[in-house]
Amino acid sequence: MHPETRLVHVHAPVPASTPLSVPLYQTSSFAFDDPGPLADGLHRPDGSYVYSRFANPTVRALEETVADIEGGVAAIATGSGMGAISTVLHGLLRTGDHVIAQHTLYGGTLATLRDLSDRFGIDVTYVTGHDPEEVREAITPRTRILYLETVANPTGHVSDLPNLAPVARAAGITTIVDSTFATPILCRPIEHGADIVIHSVTKFLGGHSDVTGGIAVFADDERYRTVWGHGVEFGSVADPFAAWLTIRGLQTLALRMARHEENVTRIAGFLSGHPAVERVLWTGAADHPSHAIARTFVRGFAAPFCFDLAGGYDAGLRFQQGVRLVRLAPSLGGTQTLVLHPASSSHRQLDEKQLREASISPGTIRIAVGIEHPEDLIADLDQALSGS
Repeated sequence: MHPETRLVHVHAPVPASTPLSVPLYQTSSFAFDDPGPLADGLHRPDGSYVYSRFANPTVRALEETVADIEGGVAAIATGSGMGAISTVLHGLLRTGDHVIAQHTLYGGTLATLRDLSDRFGIDVTYVTGHDPEEVREAITPRTRILYLETVANPTGHVSDLPNLAPVARAAGITTIVDSTFATPILCRPIEHGADIVIHSVTKFLGGHSDVTGGIAVFADDERYRTVWGHGVEFGSVADPFAAWLTIRGLQTLALRMARHEENVTRIAGFLSGHPAVERVLWTGAADHPSHAIARTFVRGFAAPFCFDLAGGYDAGLRFQQGVRLVRLAPSLGGTQTLVLHPASSSHRQLDEKQLREASISPGTIRIAVGIEHPEDLIADLDQALSGS
């Protein structure tokens, strides 16, 4: 063969030993000697690797790892947390269906539900997430989904999953739980009745602010295959390199969560006694409205939390400009401590009534505590609060 041809057709050796790191299969397609396995792989998720939009070995390693730790049968990794949410909702809902959702959801999730309502006539009934009877009364013949968050963004509201999921199951309704804030280290929702668990792996699972991704874990094979088929056409697939980065982050998840919780406890205590702070909403505090529920099935309190500044909206803006070590950024779950003003950023889509229903005030600050030394964080927060 000519040099031009030999340069193109590079053949990588298959080692007899096992690599310690999951190999990165940065390829769009896979070649075959037999057309049968190629055709088969295009029709089912457990077929041969054919095209990385359908399946990829690196992405599959991430999916199987998270499905295993969550206690699910399979998972679908996507390009973002919203990709996972959208893929699941679009894969399960049809025009005229009905969704029951808790009030205190991530702003992007609320926006997606509004879009589904406006464009496809899908009705949404919002509930507190605390009362099984409230859910039972909201059920209609068209109800298909109960949508909850383990620990809500940013108020720390914890839905009473162990008592709500049986109500949904008895009516044939799929329970979906976004467990991004809890991670599988603090809660495994499938153990408490969830049918689908969603994570933004951009946050704690990846853990280093260097990857964007999402994942949906399924308790049963039928729902998995239904949503997988839709996801393939929807094009929400995870990138192999992003999946590889997430796998690397997963290996230290338990260690990082322990440090997050240690630091969160210190920071929440400091803020609770500061004169510039009106209220601290941390699920780990005994006075948090969801504290008692959380203690029944959540194994710790490492999640980001929020606090209200006495000066309201303007104080929130000044505080963001005053931090130095702490960073102003729209994410969470990484090694660095980040703050955000929900009313002007993550929940800007909500009107005043919706903000109140989500327990967000004009002066609310969300803080995602990282793994730095807590005394350094306290010093920076203290000087920023003096100017708010």
